[in-house]
Amino acid sequence: MRIYRHYKDLPAEFRGGAVAVGNFDGVHVGHREVIGEAGLIARASTPKLPWGVLTFEPHPRLLFQPDQPPFRLSPFRIKARHIEEMGVDFMVVLQFDREFARQPAEKFIDDVLVGGLRARHVVAGYDFLFGNGRRGNCSMLLGMGQAHGYGFTCVPAVTDNDGEPYSSTRVRDFLQSGDPVSAAAVLGRPFEIEGRVEHGDRRGRTIGFPTANLHLDEYIHPTFGVYAVRAGIDRGGQTHWIDGVANMGLRPTYETSGVTLEVHLFDFDEDLYGKHLRVALIEHLRPERKFAGLTELQTQIAKDVTRAREILSAIPPM
Repeated sequence: MRIYRHYKDLPAEFRGGAVAVGNFDGVHVGHREVIGEAGLIARASTPKLPWGVLTFEPHPRLLFQPDQPPFRLSPFRIKARHIEEMGVDFMVVLQFDREFARQPAEKFIDDVLVGGLRARHVVAGYDFLFGNGRRGNCSMLLGMGQAHGYGFTCVPAVTDNDGEPYSSTRVRDFLQSGDPVSAAAVLGRPFEIEGRVEHGDRRGRTIGFPTANLHLDEYIHPTFGVYAVRAGIDRGGQTHWIDGVANMGLRPTYETSGVTLEVHLFDFDEDLYGKHLRVALIEHLRPERKFAGLTELQTQIAKDVTRAREILSAIPPM
């Protein structure tokens, strides 16, 4: 998949495509339906059309609510990977700033979709809003498409077996209530935190449970506590998954500052410092708590490891 930072940079081979438009934070089941619809249209056309995604960075909430806690489900690098895995040909990533937010919705359609991408077909989710005052919607995209000669598809809400729509908000709510299993059902895969392994205080190694430490940065903070996890390590283009247990939070026993994800991998003793690690939260085991001393902490971690092994042994490999 080719990535472009401006619609004016798009080469001729990717103009005139079927393009899915949206923020797509999390790339959950509903998002994949929108993106996949553009792919179906692109591949069914004669001749085939380029299959594209148009998205925005940073997320608009960061611009309009900069002081709110971290909320991202998939920072840009991770969002791009999930979209690429679908087989998309190209992605255009527009900078979302004050100037862009002030432009009228009609100008976005005229300049970006029509003049820049020269889209033959546009696909959006039913709740996609855009332009100054969020005036742009599916009705506008349909009406202006008829005037400008592009086709338009509005994908209705995609719901689960209980009739609940797949949405990023539901994923965030599940994660912050300690329910990664339900979050995974909405995402269509376990929720992952990815980052570079950083040097910690090495306390884990001294008590028999060495950890790889990640900072969450702009990721949403799931409920603090201990999780059964699977960690993905790059092996020459392939991801090798290893079972483990992880603590998410502030480490109250040591009275440290800053939210950290500490991952202990089972039956693993390689140096991961400086490498990228993907950590999938599989199941929440218990809340984070403060222990009276190292012996009590070691005893509880051993129990956490046993329980995590039992849970993960019953789940198919990733």
